Amino acid sequence: MHHGIKKLLLLGAGHAHVHVLASLAQHRPADLDVTVLSPYPHQTYSGMTPGFVAGRYTAEESRIALEPLVKAAGARWVQGRCVGLDAEHRTVSVAGGGPDTAPLLHYDVLSVDTGATMDRARLEAEMPGATTHALNVRPIEGFVHLWPHVLEMARDRAVSLAMVGAGAAGVELLFAAEQAIREQGRPGSRFTLITGGPEVVPNYPEGVRERVLRQLKRRGITVLREACTGFDAGQVKLASGATLACDVPILAIGTHAPAWLQGSGLALSEQGHMLVNAFQQSTSHPQVFAAGDVATRADAPHPKSGVYAVRAGPALAVNLLAAHEGKALQAHEPPSRTLNLLSCGTRHAIASYGPWYLEGSWAWVWKDRIDRGFIRRYTRPA
Repeated sequence: MHHGIKKLLLLGAGHAHVHVLASLAQHRPADLDVTVLSPYPHQTYSGMTPGFVAGRYTAEESRIALEPLVKAAGARWVQGRCVGLDAEHRTVSVAGGGPDTAPLLHYDVLSVDTGATMDRARLEAEMPGATTHALNVRPIEGFVHLWPHVLEMARDRAVSLAMVGAGAAGVELLFAAEQAIREQGRPGSRFTLITGGPEVVPNYPEGVRERVLRQLKRRGITVLREACTGFDAGQVKLASGATLACDVPILAIGTHAPAWLQGSGLALSEQGHMLVNAFQQSTSHPQVFAAGDVATRADAPHPKSGVYAVRAGPALAVNLLAAHEGKALQAHEPPSRTLNLLSCGTRHAIASYGPWYLEGSWAWVWKDRIDRGFIRRYTRPA
């Protein structure tokens, strides 16, 4: 390699990174060598997973193919996932790749957008039996792959399905599952939402919560305000000592910071996420950037949600080029309020923006349009 070519490594293909690739397709400096490391040849768009579960979208319609995007950006895709990061030596250790995947990747500038993860060992310690008996919504690819088998089962007989976790993801997926099984399965299936102790959708305004509870009641979904302590074959264990008989336990209990950040040498938050500044840049290593669930803004903490990852994309694209060219970085102001569209199956949604909220079928149509637009924006002809 002649002197002067710099290596940009994009770790993960999350919402912000698809935007980085799209902008590199429009302008990529000749002296920048771009590599994308991700385990799948596509990004499954989590915003459309409930619609996929409800039978509204196919798996293909709810994901973005990476290869055409990577090609258009003049980049190279390496299949695999990061299992180690050494910020001092600027290397990333790779696992789960093909036979020709190098075990170590070097970078000059690194950007991390690996999306939400679950640490299996931690999960098993917190809820024994979870990794063997429960269906986890993370990684989303695994969930999307297994969901058709659940539907297959429900076509044969009535099933009992329990969603553990009452944040937006759990609630949306439960409404979607209930709709799909009611429309395609045998009658008599039962549905339960196990909140883990707190209220349903705890991060939403009271008015949104009331509307979600009304929808749950309307659909005959039982709400248990209890913690799940573990799983056995065919049952969910609760903190009260009770057990719930259950054919399909699904876990949507929030996410963990990736374990490989621990030994990386990067500055981390108390929860183990990468600390970044207003430029989405590591507070300890200026050549490392991050966006999405893996990162925490030291200066302006905000919820871990796809909306913020999407919004950080343009700033990240600008700053990665600026870092490469030695130009001034641009601050990214996370929105103080975001539009949240919470779908209740495929004919109804609750829209909220700060303290305001409205609901109806129009909100679902609006969400459908936004989500399809996101996929379309990053879809390149193969």
